[in-house]
Amino acid sequence: MIPFSILDLSPITEGSDAAESFRRSLDLAQHGEQWGYNRFWLAEHHGMPGIASAATSVLLAHVAGGTRTIRVGAGGVMLPNHSPLVIAEQFGTLESLFPGRIDLGLGRAPGSDHTTARALRRNLASDADEFPQDVVELMDYFADSPRRNVRAVPGAGLNVPVWILGSSLFGAQLAAALGLPYAFASHFAPQMMMQAIDIYRATFRPSAQLDKPYVMLGFNVFAADTDAEAHYRATSMQQAFINLRSGRPTKLKPPVEGYLELLSPPERSMLDGVLSCSAIGAPDTVARQIKDFIARTGADELMLTSQIFEHKARLRSYEITADIHRAG
Repeated sequence: MIPFSILDLSPITEGSDAAESFRRSLDLAQHGEQWGYNRFWLAEHHGMPGIASAATSVLLAHVAGGTRTIRVGAGGVMLPNHSPLVIAEQFGTLESLFPGRIDLGLGRAPGSDHTTARALRRNLASDADEFPQDVVELMDYFADSPRRNVRAVPGAGLNVPVWILGSSLFGAQLAAALGLPYAFASHFAPQMMMQAIDIYRATFRPSAQLDKPYVMLGFNVFAADTDAEAHYRATSMQQAFINLRSGRPTKLKPPVEGYLELLSPPERSMLDGVLSCSAIGAPDTVARQIKDFIARTGADELMLTSQIFEHKARLRSYEITADIHRAG
């Protein structure tokens, strides 16, 4: 079976804090390493009360330092928020500390609202439309012989795999043009998934990093010992998504019995769209849904996220999924 990886948003649960989230993220990474997961990625978000991974590279160092073999990376760094040189130095530092284990996924969204984006950048002169040029500049800082006079130290000459992240056709086109692996955010924005995959594969140009297309797809997994428990656990993520889209983001809330029945028809429709790339249920149910998704998309790798309130139950979800992977 194709590789399985973990996407962790380092969720801050109701009644807890970021320090506890970081301890749980490291614990999840350590378990994921034991269970055979390929990568452990963290995503950059800002100003969100339920997500603790804002200082992504700092948290990656914490996770990489507490693990030994699993690849650790950003899924992703929102490049318009940063100078390409600063990111090259940060990930050059990570690669120097943990050689052969660091991935750098790049996105062009702000990972925040407009006001927070302005606070991050001080101004909005760093236009997201400059993302392709920023990616090329960043990759040059990692080159053995950079074209620019400025050098990233550490960074220059280091092999840090660069990925393009996206939820639309833009990222697919850019990843194909640059010959980079492509990670699609189908776990929360699946609408253009198949079209983006088709464009990426059809227009891919081989590069020094990659000789053929490589697609990793985001996928929600809520696995438990019974279907009923899995659907119950999934309501924490469902609440988080509805609250975020309603403009009132919160910490990750405890699960609620019968939550879907409490939603309005528009809310339920919105949630059904998001959850179209999900597996929810007992082991046999989840195994069937994952295999169907892989067959439908031809994914080269799955990046699995499991936004579950109780840490023990979240670990169990990933453990069940790892068992499914080993069973093939």
